[in-house]
Amino acid sequence: MINSALSNLFRAHRLIGLSALLSGVIFLGIPHTGLPQSVRAREDIARILAVEKINVADGMVSGEVYNRSANTVRDVQLFVRYTWLWDNETKPGKDDPGTSTYYTLPKEIPPGGSLPFTYKPSPPPPKMAGGHFETTVSVAGFTEVIPQTR
Repeated sequence: MINSALSNLFRAHRLIGLSALLSGVIFLGIPHTGLPQSVRAREDIARILAVEKINVADGMVSGEVYNRSANTVRDVQLFVRYTWLWDNETKPGKDDPGTSTYYTLPKEIPPGGSLPFTYKPSPPPPKMAGGHFETTVSVAGFTEVIPQTR
């Protein structure tokens, strides 16, 4: 009886050890396909991407994003900001209708290439008396596709 209990105990320990070893082999065998993300300064972003030819009409924003880098970029996220400026900033009104949003470009941009964009907010910014909107567009994020070297 003691012999069979010890035998079962050894089998359980071997099974646990084998499971742990197999899990480690599987984990180490998975290739690491991505590199860590990095946060870049605005100056670094400006060397890679430029937003130009910005046009604003009735809240709709259009322009072009230029890829100045030697690599393809994708998942370019634009930060569109509608800042409300009061006609009399020393006595602003009660409600500030300013707003902001992120817009992700639908395609990749090849090295040296550009991609036009159009963003139409829904609903559009309200038309109000007592001030006006100042609309700005900047790059909020992107993924730079760096070719793998072997």
